[in-house]
Amino acid sequence: MRYSFDIPSSDDPKTLTPTDPQIQWVPLQNHPLFSTTTSTAVPENLLAWDGASRVYYWDPAKHCLNRISIRLGEPDPTSVLAASPAKALQADVPLNFVVNRISINRNGSAILLAGSDGLRVMYLYGRSSAQVNATICRTVSIGSDIYFNQNNVIRTLQISWHPYSDTHIGILSSDSVFRLFDLSSSPGQPEQEYYLQPVESGRSRNAASIRPVDFFFGGDHLWDKFSVFILFSDGAVYILCPVVPFGGVYRWDSLLEIYTDAQTFGQRSSNSKSVSNSSCAISWLEATFPELAHEALEVGNLSAVKAQPYALFDASISLQGPLQKVCHGGEETHEYQAAECEGRAVSFLYNSVSKDSILITAWSGGQLQVDALADEIQPLWALDCPPRLRVDSYDRIVGVAMICESIRQNSIVQLDQSPDPTPWLGHPPPLLRLAIVDLALPKTKESGSRILMFIDPLVPERIYSIHDGGVDSIVLHFLPFTSQASGKHEIMRTPSVHSVLNTCQGDSSTQSPLSGFIALSDSFGSSWIVGLTSSNECVVLEMETWNLLLPIDIDQGKKASNIEEPTESDTSTIISKELLAGPNVVLLPPSTPFLRSANADSIEGRSTLHQYIKLFNENYVEYAHKVCFELERHGPQLKKIIDDQHARLREAHQRLSKVEEKQGKLDERTDHVVQRHNLLEERLHSLRKLPGVHKKPLSKAEREFKSELDMFREVELEALHSSVEALNARLKRYTHSLRNKASEQHRLSGRKNYAQNDQISRLRSAVEKLSLVNSENTEKVKMVESALKSRDSTDY
Repeated sequence: MRYSFDIPSSDDPKTLTPTDPQIQWVPLQNHPLFSTTTSTAVPENLLAWDGASRVYYWDPAKHCLNRISIRLGEPDPTSVLAASPAKALQADVPLNFVVNRISINRNGSAILLAGSDGLRVMYLYGRSSAQVNATICRTVSIGSDIYFNQNNVIRTLQISWHPYSDTHIGILSSDSVFRLFDLSSSPGQPEQEYYLQPVESGRSRNAASIRPVDFFFGGDHLWDKFSVFILFSDGAVYILCPVVPFGGVYRWDSLLEIYTDAQTFGQRSSNSKSVSNSSCAISWLEATFPELAHEALEVGNLSAVKAQPYALFDASISLQGPLQKVCHGGEETHEYQAAECEGRAVSFLYNSVSKDSILITAWSGGQLQVDALADEIQPLWALDCPPRLRVDSYDRIVGVAMICESIRQNSIVQLDQSPDPTPWLGHPPPLLRLAIVDLALPKTKESGSRILMFIDPLVPERIYSIHDGGVDSIVLHFLPFTSQASGKHEIMRTPSVHSVLNTCQGDSSTQSPLSGFIALSDSFGSSWIVGLTSSNECVVLEMETWNLLLPIDIDQGKKASNIEEPTESDTSTIISKELLAGPNVVLLPPSTPFLRSANADSIEGRSTLHQYIKLFNENYVEYAHKVCFELERHGPQLKKIIDDQHARLREAHQRLSKVEEKQGKLDERTDHVVQRHNLLEERLHSLRKLPGVHKKPLSKAEREFKSELDMFREVELEALHSSVEALNARLKRYTHSLRNKASEQHRLSGRKNYAQNDQISRLRSAVEKLSLVNSENTEKVKMVESALKSRDSTDY
């Protein structure tokens, strides 16, 4: 039974469903927003769901966000209704880039608008505008000076909301830097920066090993909640732990569990390295969550705590990895092992299911590599490598930046050897290979397939894979630690793969990828998926959930009996078994010795004859009546069977006549095939005489070298192109700065020359004036001297 509540409409994000009488409830796939249009570029995902009753859709034609209120499972449990018309949300500042992906935060208060040329966050509350008939929402730009300035070509590879904060966004960029931004303090400046150094300088064998592709935040399992998983294009997975957003909210019981584990198993260990690593973890926990250090604090009063800004002053976080696969005794254990999948790694997904941490890597060749962590994640720092801190006027940390270097691990974990019982040694957790799923995608592009992965909100064991050909469902039936903890000793079952939605038009070469995808679920155990095609058509499908993970149990005895029963029932009974068995055997009564001498007209003879006649009537006469009745009853059925046999006989004769007619054509085609075969044999003999035919097959080393060349062609060239682009951008910035400096110097030198010329002219004018003054003074002196001489002459 389902309930619907009428709640007044408002702009509050917490309001569920509107009750305006002008609003009509229509199926989501028939909503007027989703009309058939043509689009040239296929975006990544233009749909988002807030986890309750609202779906958001970015309209690329009108450049606005649409909020659609939905009702799950009403009135039919399999349907999804949507309110029409939808609420339009428009940015207060026009967007100067094309949006190709949207993502909503944890509490549904803000949505991320990401594109290749810009990144904005729109807050889902604002003021209504009658001019544009929409709600004007405030938007802020994220990292515009770092990623989207004119003199920089740093590309954003992956953008994601942090699962334990409503205001933090993580960004992985092409310059191998992972940044964490806080919208509440400074959206333009990163709060935390981690410069990734996966290999030591000069030790990289290929460019793909230093080119990041994707990242994913960990789930709520021990230290996974403080971890960031980073994927590189060669398929290597690294871990950053611990990474905590300043002000993130975490559950108290989960923090207390890892704090107790560090004190119990780390501090009491006899290994000095374990004690050192656990001491760093304990000091970090007590500084980040001060409630753990308060002994007098009542645990029952806390449900969640907030993380405080903190970083170790003398150590930086280590880049743990690359995570190595658990090997058998006979497998190769060198570091650079050949990849088992084709192409390059394109996307990554982390999934926490009960006690298991599942890592899924998608490759451009169409394969999904499913691994599970074989051990728990533990934090690891590199000592004597201090980070760079940014503090405010009160000496509080407001930003941190550090270089995260990878520590080489020479230990190889094998299945036939017992693991090291000493905890907190700082070893990265190994990977247990569960399966490699081949999606069998057509190879139509040189760059490979675009594969996105989503987790089912109701059944975490189910993963949705979205690619150019549609949507596939992958269900994990075997989880090592979850099965062991539940006491089940199940055999390792391979994942089941089912095609949910096929978007190929006609043949498989014409593909129409999805431009939007979300997975919906309600509290009654129902699940749906919503897909948006490139032609803006909406598709809603209900997914099976109840018997998805049930084991397959087949009873062979019942199966055999079920197979035999239809055979017996299908056989029509012409004559009953009683008639086929014949009349019943007549048991004659015992005769007396004087019966033969008795007369038929006597009383004894008549009674004996009457008894014999009665027995004959009960057995043979009744049996004859039954036979007559059965023959009369089954006469039409027998006639029908005979007619059916005659019809089948006529049909067989017609088929034989057709075969005889086609026999001549078949003989001609056979002769033509024989001639063609002889011609091909002659050509084959002539080709065998050509030079170079008898070449030896490639050796193992040559095949490995050829695979390396193919890998270089598919993966390395793109990485080198991106490196060349980055170097060109740096060169442009450097030349631009040199030109600016030269122009500035020229301008300063010009100003200096102008000043010197002005001073020279002034000096010249002053000299001329001085010369005039001197000449006047000399004339005056001469006049004075002449006057004095004349005066002296008059005196004498």
